[in-house]
Amino acid sequence: MNNPVNDDVSVAEAFGANPGDPLPQLPGHVSHGRLERVLRAGDFAVTTEIAPPDSADPDEVLKRAMLFDGYVDAINSTDGSGANCHMSSLAVCAILTRAGYSPIYQLSCRDRNRIAIQGDVLGASALGVGNVLCLTGDDVGAGDHPEAKPVFDFDSISLLQTIKIMRDESRFLSGRPLDFQPKLFMGASINPFVPPIDNRADQFKKKVDAGADYVQSQYCFDIQMLKPFMNCALDMGLTERCFVLIGVGVLGSARNAKWLRANVPGVHIPDSVIVRLEGAKDQQKEGRAMCVEAMQKIKDIKGVHGIHLMAYRQEKWVGEIVRNSGVLGTRQPWAPEPVETTIGVAS
Repeated sequence: MNNPVNDDVSVAEAFGANPGDPLPQLPGHVSHGRLERVLRAGDFAVTTEIAPPDSADPDEVLKRAMLFDGYVDAINSTDGSGANCHMSSLAVCAILTRAGYSPIYQLSCRDRNRIAIQGDVLGASALGVGNVLCLTGDDVGAGDHPEAKPVFDFDSISLLQTIKIMRDESRFLSGRPLDFQPKLFMGASINPFVPPIDNRADQFKKKVDAGADYVQSQYCFDIQMLKPFMNCALDMGLTERCFVLIGVGVLGSARNAKWLRANVPGVHIPDSVIVRLEGAKDQQKEGRAMCVEAMQKIKDIKGVHGIHLMAYRQEKWVGEIVRNSGVLGTRQPWAPEPVETTIGVAS
């Protein structure tokens, strides 16, 4: 890639004030965003995420995003993930939008009441953000500010319902009319891998009924558990009403896998995955190979519309993993600059 950054010019300056002009809204679309266009066109989508920095420097955001150029259709910005404090998700999305990227604004109910949330939704849309992911949020006791007061005025379903009212009925939840409604492609999270398993599709339906246009799942390390969930979702007609992106993760080692399984609620990792990593000569390389295999298998499952690739602290490998998986076929997602085939590959 032709990197516009040098010692004298920052990333933000190189991209300019606003090179990513809003796209015209297409018929049948609810947003101006690129992710919705890709999914409604029937293309298999790939999204990823960045953890906002512990910094007020916008260059840190853009440098992280550039690792994904040419390989992903949208970038999630986490919102106080694990109840830890970082740069705000809304600010990260504004920075990414200004550079032309397609961010997904993760919005947690933990830290804001309905007044603040509705204001932030309007602000995000005004800044050109086209996608939102509605989350209940992790409890404050899990994070670095356990003394913080949790809000939880909404949960993820009531948050979806509220944004849908704002978008489709052009009014606040109070009934007061909006002069101009937000144009947002609304998403939610699902987890097919936690008990009670038989209830997971019903939870998915509740989110679709509340207004979800797309969903992203928790890490999928067990394809055999995913298949019956997707069959049930197909039988219920949910995949015709909502786009499904299945989450995959990059495991750095067997130790990393054991820690995730023990410490992150909702993460299911079969023993077979850990045994395979323990038997590998290069566990990091094996973890990437397992991710590639999972993506290929998931794409073949009926009703799946895309992959959400989570590579915490392994973002440099995203390009290689996506390319090796072949899930994009010959399609290359938009990037701010022309990309070369070697981008994303670490030396």
